[in-house]
Amino acid sequence: MLIGKPELIRSSEITSETAYRNRRQFMKKAVGLAAFSTIPFSPLSWALADYDIPDDLPRYKGPQWLQPKITAAIRNQDFSSGEALAPYYHAITHNNFYEFGTDKRDPVRYAQQFRTDPWKVEISGEVVKPGNYNLEDILAPHALEDRVYRLRCVEAWSMVIPWLGFPLSELIKRFEPTSKAKYVLFETILDKEQLPEQRSSFGTIDWPYVEGLRIDEAMHPLTLMTVGMYGNALPPQNGAPLRLVVPWKYGFKSIKSVVRIHFTETMPLTSWNKTAPDEYGFYANVNPLVDHPRWSQATERRLPSPLLSPNIIDTQPFNGYAEQVASMYRGLDLKQWF
Repeated sequence: MLIGKPELIRSSEITSETAYRNRRQFMKKAVGLAAFSTIPFSPLSWALADYDIPDDLPRYKGPQWLQPKITAAIRNQDFSSGEALAPYYHAITHNNFYEFGTDKRDPVRYAQQFRTDPWKVEISGEVVKPGNYNLEDILAPHALEDRVYRLRCVEAWSMVIPWLGFPLSELIKRFEPTSKAKYVLFETILDKEQLPEQRSSFGTIDWPYVEGLRIDEAMHPLTLMTVGMYGNALPPQNGAPLRLVVPWKYGFKSIKSVVRIHFTETMPLTSWNKTAPDEYGFYANVNPLVDHPRWSQATERRLPSPLLSPNIIDTQPFNGYAEQVASMYRGLDLKQWF
């Protein structure tokens, strides 16, 4: 099956000279990337060869134990938007990861030494098999898939990104939620030594960052636990080593650097919903008919988007995945439960 009804990218999406020069400027600032042992440059692998990745940009290999799983990943053509991918440069340099700063370039500037191995994930709450698990053990029984999803930010920009991961439903089944598990809470690492914004006195978020899904949303086949993108491990600025991807919701629901998965009977209070409840609801389904209080959600800026000829496209309900997910919200007022 083809997920959604994609609209092909227009020729105006060709990277502008300004973007090209910005990439060169970024590489000058990030010339030290290759020196970090956690993110070495490497020759093109079979997976990376399928993507348009300039030779002067870093490849993120991740820990050695993860590399065989990435190499063995299978491209699942059932999950393909049919649209042009965002250039790799845009995907690794245009990010929201507020633990590293609020500017879109702060994550790539400040995340390069973020330590992601070893990594543990706590499974807690209404499950039969709670515990603290090494990431290797979390991933061990799961084969990775390469899936292409649209990513739509609540700020009205978007990209198309190839992710490497496995269905969250497979992980949930392993730990056997009880009948009381109605919601799943996810929590990002709390580490003030590594994450500068977590030690700031001027931040607006009550750390650690928390997100949540209803259990049926978490079990949906589209919901992906992700360890890679563009044929390699996740870069630290994109949520290494483990992040959630929920393609029909705004990007802030796809929580990064997950260290805790908690099953609960009650709806969790999530970070942005707690910070600004009139602007960020729990569901956060992409909806062109429900505007953000400060801007329209009817259209989006698909990156890359040249300054003089911005690539503006119509936003699709549920980010183009309505056929797959809309039935979960039948009878729910999506203007009230935004």
